Amino acid sequence: MSLTGTNTFNITAIVKHFNIAGEIAGAEAFGNGHINDTFWLKNQTSGCPDYLLQRINHHVFKDVPGLIENIRLVTAYLNSKMPGEDSGKSQKVLKLIDTTDGELFHRDADGNYWRVYLFLAGSRSYDIVLTEQQAYEGGKAFGYFQTLLSDMDPQQLSETIVDFHNIRKRLRDLHKAIVENAAGRVDEVNAEIKFVSEREKSMAVIYDQGCEGLLPKRITHNDTKFNNILFDADDKAECVIDLDTVMPGHVAYDFGDAIRTIINTAAEDEPDLDKIQINIPLFKAYAEGYINEAHAFLTDAEVESLFLGAMLLPYMQGVRFLTDYLQGDTYFKTAYPGHNVVRARAQFKLLTKLEEQATLLRQIIIDTVAAHKSRYKEEQNLG
Repeated sequence: MSLTGTNTFNITAIVKHFNIAGEIAGAEAFGNGHINDTFWLKNQTSGCPDYLLQRINHHVFKDVPGLIENIRLVTAYLNSKMPGEDSGKSQKVLKLIDTTDGELFHRDADGNYWRVYLFLAGSRSYDIVLTEQQAYEGGKAFGYFQTLLSDMDPQQLSETIVDFHNIRKRLRDLHKAIVENAAGRVDEVNAEIKFVSEREKSMAVIYDQGCEGLLPKRITHNDTKFNNILFDADDKAECVIDLDTVMPGHVAYDFGDAIRTIINTAAEDEPDLDKIQINIPLFKAYAEGYINEAHAFLTDAEVESLFLGAMLLPYMQGVRFLTDYLQGDTYFKTAYPGHNVVRARAQFKLLTKLEEQATLLRQIIIDTVAAHKSRYKEEQNLG
């Protein structure tokens, strides 16, 4: 078997542990993920599909069996709720391939965890949103994903990364990093520390409302980057992928992270802060697509939380980058000295731009929800 891009793993030996149809002719590194290692397994047998083989990073995901069980439960539930091809709402669901001993993952002699997905042929993904239509379809994809899972009991799932969106925990980590000052960098970032401090109370609203029971726990994706949606040849959303962080959460986290990665006119690590603006038409398009699918199950409190999520996620990501910078760049991969503080400053500038347009962006959400609820009510009355 040919393996392009790496000679670290014995792919041939690993693949033999999975119930794969046909004969795999070769494998090559696939995608640009920062956590797991992914390989495209190309099938040489006519009529048999290709597959994706992944090594799960068990240093990030401490409970791999729990993670796999989450995916099994969620994909089974999605399949049970997915309408037929003639409904106009058909989307594909990721399919895990079982092993020869009946499991959904294989652990090799070196302690690495492996899984195999069916490869979705003909699909594509985008790292950057290019059009309002793509943003709209992205919103629909994640809104539909949440809608299908809105009545599934979140207590069935484990937390694959504990406290992933707990802003109070993230702030505690930052305060600890400031006190310890392990890399001797605190004096360089006094302005950033002040920026964070001024917003600590307002940025804890979603977390606090969740603790008080004012916001329901849902099953959420928790990594709603745009490249976690697969599109077909007509740029229609086809499948939501990367389900490793699917776990109990609040809908605002998914909405906010998608907005964070979609509407920024510059790169996440753009050093020239003047280049960082927000694309309001993309915000509106994504919100329209998301609310088109999700409006029926959202509570009033969840609707209000959507904009708070859009503010929170760049803040939280900036806090994480700043914390890692103060700790000596021990978590995020960096391309050059100071990379993490550049990332933090870019996120904080994005938040500043969102704050400047807060009234408009919040009204877009409110008006869009109101329009869809009114339309839905009319359709119910006519029905």
